Amino acid sequence: MDWKRESKSLALLTIIFAVLYFLPLESIRVRQAVLEAIYLLRNYARDHVILCLIPAFFIAGAMAAFIGRASIMKYLGAGANKITAYSVASVSGSILAVCSCTVLPLFAGIYRIGAGLGPATTFLYAGPAINVLAIILTARVLGLELGVARALGAIVFSIVIGLLMHIIFYREERVRSETQMALPEEDSDRPPAQTVLYFVLMIGILIFANWGEGGSGSGLWQTIHSLKWTITGIMAILFGIILVVWFRLGPYYVVATGAATAFVAVIFPGQPLIPFLVAIIGLSVAIARGGNEMGEWLMQTWSFTKQILPLLFVGIILAGIFLGRPGHEGIIPARWISSSVGDNSLMSNLTASLVGSLMYFATLTEIPILQGLVGNGMAKGPALALLLAGPALSLPNMLVIRSVIGTRKTIVFVLLVVVMSTAVGMIYGSLF
Repeated sequence: MDWKRESKSLALLTIIFAVLYFLPLESIRVRQAVLEAIYLLRNYARDHVILCLIPAFFIAGAMAAFIGRASIMKYLGAGANKITAYSVASVSGSILAVCSCTVLPLFAGIYRIGAGLGPATTFLYAGPAINVLAIILTARVLGLELGVARALGAIVFSIVIGLLMHIIFYREERVRSETQMALPEEDSDRPPAQTVLYFVLMIGILIFANWGEGGSGSGLWQTIHSLKWTITGIMAILFGIILVVWFRLGPYYVVATGAATAFVAVIFPGQPLIPFLVAIIGLSVAIARGGNEMGEWLMQTWSFTKQILPLLFVGIILAGIFLGRPGHEGIIPARWISSSVGDNSLMSNLTASLVGSLMYFATLTEIPILQGLVGNGMAKGPALALLLAGPALSLPNMLVIRSVIGTRKTIVFVLLVVVMSTAVGMIYGSLF
């Protein structure tokens, strides 16, 4: 018997028992905090799991199953050209425009198949932080200065943090790179263009299915938003054709999935989650009935799901208990936070960075939250610090990152984000 592993299990069970035994449910604030945690978890399940996380799991699984290790190491590996690696990582992350939790399966996928720690953490930060729509809305709602500062800060942060992670853990990364280079590379008889189109369509479905409305009035964002499900449907049809023609997936299952999805969409108009869920179930069944290659895709997808999803749920519950939902309080009173960020001192900026790094923000929700805080007296420096730390980090996000790259690297990554956000917030606050 592995007593080290068993002792960890015993410690976990002891902690859970102690929390339940001593939990002061008599306190109104504690009961409200527990309720906020349940609300936050429910909202996350409704708003993000089906449309965001599940497609991200499938993409991560496909990365592990279909992208060759040599290809990843050529562009994102520890020994890759630094300009190429960090440019690809930052651009790839920014295109996705996902929240701090949805980016995790994709980060785990590229890291597992050979991406260097530096480019992988650049991608990890860039995904939620360099969100074009969020930056535009920041400038529109909170002012042009803050929008520009957020854009420049996020772009520089993503690259600098990645480079620092590479430098700090250079020896470990060199050993990891040498080990991966020694592994045999599996050959694929599929042209690279086919694999690229396959991933472009999957990523396109993820992006358009989660395309939020960019405000009132008319314009490009509103036009795209009005056509988002039409574009998503066209991409899904093309994706199904590719699975049949290039990946030799059974056409009957693909056609049946498409027909069932269309039928459900007609029965439940205006409720895209239901047909989207039907499509996911149908795709899973079709893949399960496929050959060895499809089986590997499904196995890798499930591997990421069972590794990441439980940790996310635990993290969301903890974040809800301590900080509550946006607009609602957890155990920590909101007035404590708002009263601590009213000037441009080191403590105010550090508080904003720490709170932002722990609290979970769904995509774009940080803007109205910050608008309310600024209206209640939050200084400009702490506002930028929260914008730079908040979207890229959260308590659920940290728990998953630790399971992918380990405790030490996670601590360093979080400290880099918090320290740099604090410093830039102080500089910005002193200038403006």
